[in-house]
Amino acid sequence: YGRGAGGGPTASALIGDLVDAAVNLNRGAHASIGKLAPARIRPAEESSSAVYLSLEAADRPGVLAAVASVFGEHGVSIASMEQESPAASDRLDEGRARIEFVTHVARERDVLATVEALRHLDAVHRLGSLIRVLEAEES
Repeated sequence: YGRGAGGGPTASALIGDLVDAAVNLNRGAHASIGKLAPARIRPAEESSSAVYLSLEAADRPGVLAAVASVFGEHGVSIASMEQESPAASDRLDEGRARIEFVTHVARERDVLATVEALRHLDAVHRLGSLIRVLEAEES
């Protein structure tokens, strides 16, 4: 799928590889990628990314402040937030609101601590999706 895919490009790449192999065989040479250094694998808790998090919470004054303070207590900064009430959605029970957050880049361990603390917050009825947001690098 995509640029360079399909029968013609694939056959061309395969023929090129065969020609290179034949030349190397004829010369008694070989292509080597060299010795690779051992890879350092970083624990997942040390990785960082922005995240999208949705939750359902009580639709009453002070809940948003309580939820936002949990983010702050764990050093996770909120980049954007949107709230949907039952009046705007037929999928929400009366007295509940769906709140969606996108954070700034944060350490995984801090995000997980935030999620765990939100689970124990009385006003939060359900945690929904948690999706890591990968930002494209500028070229």
